[in-house]
Amino acid sequence: MPEVTTFHHPACGTSRNVLALMPQAGIEPTVIESLKTPPSKARLRELVAAMGIGVRRLLREHGTRHAEDGEVIEDTGVRRA
Repeated sequence: MPEVTTFHHPACGTSRNVLALMPQAGIEPTVIESLKTPPSKARLRELVAAMGIGVRRLLREHGTRHAEDGEVIEDTGVRRA
């Protein structure tokens, strides 16, 4: 089975649910609490490239500092609204 790392946000219900389901699927992930140890920009770029998706699909906007600061997350990065 491939190695799995999850960036967990304990206050997020979806994150908690997925983390609870992983052992049931035989997955023992490495868990990184995203607020305590956020990934660097370089690591985020690596993850996006490895997954073959755009930045917008990786990051949520609602309830984040980006939304509070009037920023918009796009595939090319974050910009002011």
